[in-house]
Amino acid sequence: MKAVDPVCGMSVDIEKAKYKTVYKGRVYYFCSRWCLEEFEKNPEFYLTSGPRGMPSHSG
Repeated sequence: MKAVDPVCGMSVDIEKAKYKTVYKGRVYYFCSRWCLEEFEKNPEFYLTSGPRGMPSHSG
């Protein structure tokens, strides 16, 4: 089964997803820890605005 990363819009296999979080009783899956961290900073932004592409990160 697939889910859409709410930050970047990538398709994520929920069976293999390493990064996920629960927000307001719903599970969200992410392609990377960077997307997870971005979502956790401001989940309402991504839930109302939709995916914005990969977040910029260093490292």
